[in-house]
Amino acid sequence: MPRFLAIAVAAVALAAIVFTFRFYLAQTGGPAGGASGGGPPSLAGAPAQSYQVKDLAGKDDGLASYRGHVVLVNLWASWCAPCRSETPALEQLYERDRSKGLIVLGIDQGESARSAAAFVAEMKLQYPILVDEDQRYGRAYAAIGLPTSLVVDRAGRIVRGIDGELSLAQMSDAVDPLLRSRE
Repeated sequence: MPRFLAIAVAAVALAAIVFTFRFYLAQTGGPAGGASGGGPPSLAGAPAQSYQVKDLAGKDDGLASYRGHVVLVNLWASWCAPCRSETPALEQLYERDRSKGLIVLGIDQGESARSAAAFVAEMKLQYPILVDEDQRYGRAYAAIGLPTSLVVDRAGRIVRGIDGELSLAQMSDAVDPLLRSRE
């Protein structure tokens, strides 16, 4: 029991630090506020970086495997409350738009495949999940906190980077123009 309590306290402390940092950045016009040009929003127009990591079956996979599709990349972790909150909307978006060429690609940041698989089973997710134990995607995409999402076009370029939880309507607004376009 003491180990569980220590983990819980550490998770709460980390969440408080992330929240405080993001609040500070939003108030000062930093990356979370989008005014300074930093963080995920600053990546628009850049080529999307891809790293080979494992999927839940233990096979190598990466963002580059989904070239030719519109991809909503979602960086998350199972301990992240906003990640948990937005996950049902991600699944709903995937189910609704995968026939139009949308891939929702969940990339677990810093956890084991076992933790990621438990979360996927709990949430009954169908979209592809990668496990990035070294958090290379998070560093490459200037993730200030979790969740962080990126919209990648069919040619592999970042159209939009978003820091924070998204609603289904916000997700739709971000991907629908690309799904209508055949470029």
